[in-house]
Amino acid sequence: MKIGEGFVGDGVNAAHINVVLGHRDGPVGTAWATALATPREGHVPFVAVAQPNMPIVPFTLFVNKAAIANDRHGVLTWGGAQAGVAAGVGLAHTEKLFAEKLDSLVLIVAVWVNPSADNEEAVFANNRDATFVALQQARDAGPDIGQALVAMADPSNPYFRAT
Repeated sequence: MKIGEGFVGDGVNAAHINVVLGHRDGPVGTAWATALATPREGHVPFVAVAQPNMPIVPFTLFVNKAAIANDRHGVLTWGGAQAGVAAGVGLAHTEKLFAEKLDSLVLIVAVWVNPSADNEEAVFANNRDATFVALQQARDAGPDIGQALVAMADPSNPYFRAT
C-alpha cells in the first residue's frame, strides 16, 4: 500500500489531495469497492474519468472531502478537479513514478475543493499538481523523516500558524 499527500495553490482555489494506492485484490481494493458501494450524504465516491467512458488507469475512486455546497461547487469538483486528478495520474504514468504496472492497482483520491472556489482553470491545475505530488510522495513511502520531524516541531498550514 502506498500513501501520499499533496497541497498546491493558495486561497479558495487551492487543492488538497490524499492518495492511497494498492493492489485490486488487497485491502486497498476492498476499501475501494466498499467506499464505492456505500456513499454518504454529501459524499458520493465515483469512478474518475479522463473523458466520458474512459476511466483513469489505475481505476481511481474520487472521494470529495467537502460536501457539494451548490451547483458551481459541483461543477468545479466534478469538472476541473476531476480533470486535474486525471491529468495528475497521467503525469505519474508519463514520469514513470511506479515500476509496477498501474493497471493492476486501484487508487483512492480524496479531494478537497473549497465551496468558495471560483476559478476552474486554477482548480484544474492545482488538483493536477497536488495529485502528482501526492503520488510522488506515495512512491517514496512518505516524506523524508528528518524534514517531517522539523515540520512537526513547528506545525503550520494555510489555516493556522503558531505565534
